[in-house]
Amino acid sequence: MSLTSAYQHKLAEKLTILNDRGQGVLIRMYNIKKTCSDPKSKPPFLLEKSMEPSVKYINKKFPNIDVRNSTQHLGPVHREKAEIIRFLTNYYQSFVDVMEFRDHVYELLNTIDACQCHFDINLNFDFTRSYLDLIVTYTSVILLLSRIEDRRILIGMYNCAHEMLHGHGDPSFARLGQMVLEYDHPLKKLTEEFGPHTKAVSGALLSLHFLFVRRNQGAEQWRSAQLLSLISNPPAMINPANSDTMACEYLSVEVMERWIIIGFLLCHGCLNSNSQCQKLWKLCLQGSLYITLIREDVLQVHKVTEDLFSSLKGYGKRVADIKESKEHVIANSGQFHCQRRQFLRMAVKELETVLADEPGLLGPKALFAFMALSFIRDEVTWLVRHTENVTKTKTPEDYADSSIAELLFLLEGIRSLVRRHIKVIQQYHLQYLARFDALVLSDIIQFLS
Repeated sequence: MSLTSAYQHKLAEKLTILNDRGQGVLIRMYNIKKTCSDPKSKPPFLLEKSMEPSVKYINKKFPNIDVRNSTQHLGPVHREKAEIIRFLTNYYQSFVDVMEFRDHVYELLNTIDACQCHFDINLNFDFTRSYLDLIVTYTSVILLLSRIEDRRILIGMYNCAHEMLHGHGDPSFARLGQMVLEYDHPLKKLTEEFGPHTKAVSGALLSLHFLFVRRNQGAEQWRSAQLLSLISNPPAMINPANSDTMACEYLSVEVMERWIIIGFLLCHGCLNSNSQCQKLWKLCLQGSLYITLIREDVLQVHKVTEDLFSSLKGYGKRVADIKESKEHVIANSGQFHCQRRQFLRMAVKELETVLADEPGLLGPKALFAFMALSFIRDEVTWLVRHTENVTKTKTPEDYADSSIAELLFLLEGIRSLVRRHIKVIQQYHLQYLARFDALVLSDIIQFLS
């Protein structure tokens, strides 16, 4: 990728804007789904007895609804057209926003491919993260859209009322109706659309491999490495905690799981042709039974992946991998995470005690505080996600933890220390930039010249 093309097309800026917009669209799809799934909050005319023939007709004929020659079926809609327009405008515009968001996402993905961008989480962290976030956000929007059972009725009824009121349908309806039909089976359509982007997506995901393996170590490996301990090596206590990939050290494992699961779900072709992709994918499948799309809406990882791959030719071995990974998760992941939570309770308690006694250590060891917060967050969200969704299990104790409050208390303690002593961290790193980084940079520049 040439820097000129990246700057000229403002790729980073567009990724930032689209990710922000995508979150807004995703929340609206979630709200529509929640509203329409509850009879108390559902649009009232969808529950009226007199409206039933119209609802059935619109649902059956969508999107080819003949408004002018269907007065027998659409009479109730005609009588309440003004009220329907008033009530459904926000719903309809939200669906139009999904369509426009989709157009902008594919335009940007095609531009990125044309520029031959190189994604590596260790080299261009923000750029790679934004790219993978956009793919996950877009997929989540489409999956939420497909889970709104009344989507055809909401869109079709609005357009009927619009045509009755103005003499013509809404200009966006034809494309919107076609999009809704295409995503009746969302993953099948998404995998077709993402085929051309496999090289860029798989490259970005493979850059996670070393980091993801390291972040999925068990409690014993953490204990052997004296993870988060400031007193295991007293002479080095005031030495700055450094890393070549600083932001990666506290990157959420849950976020990485979403990237990997959804990324390889959409660009599954590389799983049969690249052994490294296959290893990373299998490791990720052994981590969680569920990943979060938004709030309590989740993706049932193994079921969804198996259903898709079972319908594809040449994926028999991958289906076997999925079944094997699911058995591994059920048998081992509960204890694996339980042991990690036990370790974190001890390690973070020690870390908090030392930092509370010597807050000056927050300067050189700020990274330890952020890592502790990140690790606790990952363990708490994993437990909550699985406790809410795993209903039938032979080992219910794997998804319960009577000491979770202590972990949350420690998280709040570390967070309070960081906020209280933020000036210490700022002052330390300002001096570090001037007295270390600047000198090293000067030496590097002299060496280059």
